[in-house]
Amino acid sequence: MADIKKDSELLAEIYRNTHYALQSISDLLPETEDETMREELKKMHDGYELISGKAALLAKDAGLELKEPGPFKKAMMWGSIKMNAMKDGSRAHIAEMMTQGTVMGITALARSIGDCDENCDPQIKKLAEELLKMEQDYEKKMKTYLA
Repeated sequence: MADIKKDSELLAEIYRNTHYALQSISDLLPETEDETMREELKKMHDGYELISGKAALLAKDAGLELKEPGPFKKAMMWGSIKMNAMKDGSRAHIAEMMTQGTVMGITALARSIGDCDENCDPQIKKLAEELLKMEQDYEKKMKTYLA
């Protein structure tokens, strides 16, 4: 028997994680002059968008409502990202900012997956694991720009 509360929490974490990432990337792209980094950010954006869409479909199928991060949280993120990028728009600094965000996402997601047991919906757990792997790959990729 599926545990609706745990399914809902895991789906909410996937959705929150992807939305923060999408917001961050959208805020960073205009500040990023390095073409290689811009292409990397666009690929990451596409990956997060795909997972976010899958999460929304799973939520719809399960009759669950996913909430987007509130406007205050978005405004705080936007301000922080803009100030950081204005101070230093280098490829290494953008990569560092993305790595920090990705690590926070990996941590929250790994914790949520760990809280899920055999009663969690296998499709939701599989999507969470797909996102986790994608973020771990992004983290490795971003670290190559730190040197």
